[in-house]
Amino acid sequence: MDDISTGVLFTLLACLIIISGYFSGSETGMMALNRYRLKHLAKTGHKGAKRVEKLLSRPDRLIGLILIGNNLVNILASAIATILGMRLGGNLGVAIATGVLTLVILVFAEVTPKTLAALYPEKVSYISSFLLSILMKLLSPLVLFVNLITNGFIKLLGVSARQNGDDHLSSEELRTVVNEAGGLIPKRHQDMLLSILDLEHVTVNDIMVPRNEITGININDDWKSIVRQLTHSPHGRVVLYRDNIDEVVGILKLRDPFRLMLEKNEFNKEMLLRAADEVYFIPESTPLNVQLLKFQRNKERIGLIVDEYGDINGLVTLEDILEEIVGEFTTSISPSLADEITPQSDGSFLIEGSANIRDINKSLKWKLPTNGPRTLNGLILEHLEDIPQTQLSINVAQHAMEIIDIEENRIKLVKVFPNKIKKS
Repeated sequence: MDDISTGVLFTLLACLIIISGYFSGSETGMMALNRYRLKHLAKTGHKGAKRVEKLLSRPDRLIGLILIGNNLVNILASAIATILGMRLGGNLGVAIATGVLTLVILVFAEVTPKTLAALYPEKVSYISSFLLSILMKLLSPLVLFVNLITNGFIKLLGVSARQNGDDHLSSEELRTVVNEAGGLIPKRHQDMLLSILDLEHVTVNDIMVPRNEITGININDDWKSIVRQLTHSPHGRVVLYRDNIDEVVGILKLRDPFRLMLEKNEFNKEMLLRAADEVYFIPESTPLNVQLLKFQRNKERIGLIVDEYGDINGLVTLEDILEEIVGEFTTSISPSLADEITPQSDGSFLIEGSANIRDINKSLKWKLPTNGPRTLNGLILEHLEDIPQTQLSINVAQHAMEIIDIEENRIKLVKVFPNKIKKS
């Protein structure tokens, strides 16, 4: 070293600091990469992504290579700085050189490159992976030797150095990914993806047509009444029953009786019963994701929901589940949420008591409790623990509510003030 000029040593020291910064930035960039985007790019043939994916398949070797290079460079830089300090200032120069080198390495070889790599991990990783791949081949004996020692020590701690391949996302993690996609995924598509994830948390009870709203035909009615109900029904399918909805005998596709009438020139109760399909029953509290698959597997589009005693609670269709994903269909016969919620000039909303709480929350971004009653009427009755006989004002779940209309022991219309509690 005594034969090397001071200028050359300064140049060599600067090069070593740059190399140290390269190793530091490469380490941060590799670890900060989005692994799922990396896999996608590698599958599409991106050369840089393929190199990085190969290096990251054994992170212990990659980290070993980077740390070997970084430590060798830093130790050599420290030795050169010591020589320069001795030449320029003797023992005092060594102390000054140590302090200055520490600051320079922190700023230019650690903080700055690592910050840049954390901000632009793909650019840094894909470029540096080319040189790292070459160094991995050249220094593989040294890397393997170091890893043999470190992996042995890691095993003593009960940890495997190999990746376990557990890169799967839970539904909640996937929800976060979708939410963080921002402009990469259109808002409409984000809502649909999130709705699909919600299917496992929503049951058929949450979206069913309640028992008292099921459109059905009593097969024991007189024939003229039955024909009138058939010709004026707004639905494509109707439930056939005897006297009581619990005595259901089948589900009729309305086009079938008219087709049979044209083909066989007969139109009577017996023909209706022959044309009706067998009833498909669904246990209450079946998750929507499960029921969607059951509809597909059994080639069904409609089912009656029964409780643990076999009594009919309501009705659900394939279209009801699809609406949970894509939103309401314009051809839906049942009242839309827009018909049940009317905005007022004072910022409040007039809401039908029969409106579904989940639909209200989704439409208005509220957080009314959904772990109990499913309608606004039910929520208020549960809160009051009584059926109100007159109009009154209450506070429910941080919302001031005024009961406007009551009919047949049901709250028909409510005025709701969002996130505003009225003081009594």
